[in-house]
Amino acid sequence: MRITSIELAGEPTRTPHGKGMPRAFARLSRKLGDDHITVELILPGATKTHHVRADSKEDLWSMAQCLQSQLGAREGTSSRHEAVVVCDYLHILQYLAD
Repeated sequence: MRITSIELAGEPTRTPHGKGMPRAFARLSRKLGDDHITVELILPGATKTHHVRADSKEDLWSMAQCLQSQLGAREGTSSRHEAVVVCDYLHILQYLAD
């Protein structure tokens, strides 16, 4: 079995009436035989595409930090909590990595 794509929804925005829609979305995919993971960040008003080397721990960590920043950032979180969230995103990326 091989996972070829994953879709993520970011943390919901806060509204006066409670929680709203997610602030951003991400599509992670890797075609069979491809050396890169394609990450599409779908942000308000823009889509950004990143190509992450599937065999590079540094690239995977950097992309996990980017995903945390765009999808999981919460105001007032401690750096320790943010590191745990980055590791969660890294774990998701590893499903598509070598």
